[in-house]
Amino acid sequence: MNLLHIDSSILGDHSVSRRISAAAVAALRAETPDLKVVYRDLDAAPAPHQSGALMAARGLAPEARSAEQARDVAEADAVLDEFLAADIVVIGVPMYNFGIPSQLKSWIDHLAIAGKTFRYSESGVEGLAGGKRIILASSRGGYYGPDSAAASLQHQESYLRGFFGFIGVTDVEVVGAEGVNISPDHKQKALEGAVAQASGLSRTLQAA
Repeated sequence: MNLLHIDSSILGDHSVSRRISAAAVAALRAETPDLKVVYRDLDAAPAPHQSGALMAARGLAPEARSAEQARDVAEADAVLDEFLAADIVVIGVPMYNFGIPSQLKSWIDHLAIAGKTFRYSESGVEGLAGGKRIILASSRGGYYGPDSAAASLQHQESYLRGFFGFIGVTDVEVVGAEGVNISPDHKQKALEGAVAQASGLSRTLQAA
C-alpha cells in the first residue's frame, strides 16, 4: 500500500495545513505499519511549471533531447509516476486568494495527461485514475463554507474535487480548519479540531 504525502504551504512550521496533513499521515501509518510513504514538499522543491519549452521537449524523441530537456521531462514524469503509484494521496492545501497555491497548481498540471489519467471517447471524457483515496488537509483564513456569505469565492476544495473527479477519483475527503486568521484563539481551536479529526482517520485501507 502506497501513500503520497503532498504539502504546498509556504509557511513552514507555522502552517496549519502542514500540521493537519502530518496528523492524517501519522494516523494512516499507525493503522498500516507497512504503509510506504513518499513525501513531496512543493514549497521546498516545486514541480516544474508547464512551459512551451517543456512541451517542446516532450515532443522530442528521448535521444534527441538535450541534458536540460531530459532533466525537465524526467522531473515532470516523476510527479505523475508518484501519483499513479499511490493508493492514498494526502494533500496539505491552504487557501490562497480564494484558490490553491500556485505550487500545487503546477503539480496538478503534470497529472492531467491524456491517455494516462483521462481519455476522450465518443461518450465524453473518461477518468483513468480511479480507485484512489484523496484526503485534503485544508486551511482557510476566513469562512467559506456552503452557508457562508463568501461561499461563492471558495475555489480551493471545489477546484480539487472537480479536477480529481475529472480524472476518475471520486473518493475525496476533506479535513480542515476554517477562520484561522480571525483570532489566535480561534486559530488554535480550529487547528486542534482539525488535527483531532485527522488523527481519527481509521477507515480500513483497501488495496486499489
